[in-house]
Amino acid sequence: MLFHVEMVVNLPHDMPANVADEIKARERQYAQDLQAQGKWRHLWRIAGSYANVSIFDVENNSELHELISRLPLFPYMDIMVRPLCRHPSSIRDDDR
Repeated sequence: MLFHVEMVVNLPHDMPANVADEIKARERQYAQDLQAQGKWRHLWRIAGSYANVSIFDVENNSELHELISRLPLFPYMDIMVRPLCRHPSSIRDDDR
């Protein structure tokens, strides 16, 4: 199943820089691992914001929830999830 996921990060202003840097480093590694596995299919930054738009390709809602919940930045995120389905006018075969 494909999901459109918007994530907005809201780190506390008083979070020490070294703590924020460590969380961001773990986040980067986790996100890149999921991309390499094909589960995090696309990742785009929203210009001018500490936010992204992503496409996840997972088995079901539960797997998506599990993956997102493990994000190191999860406690600091506002997340919106939209399930996607193939459009009948699409010319692509791999956009299930």
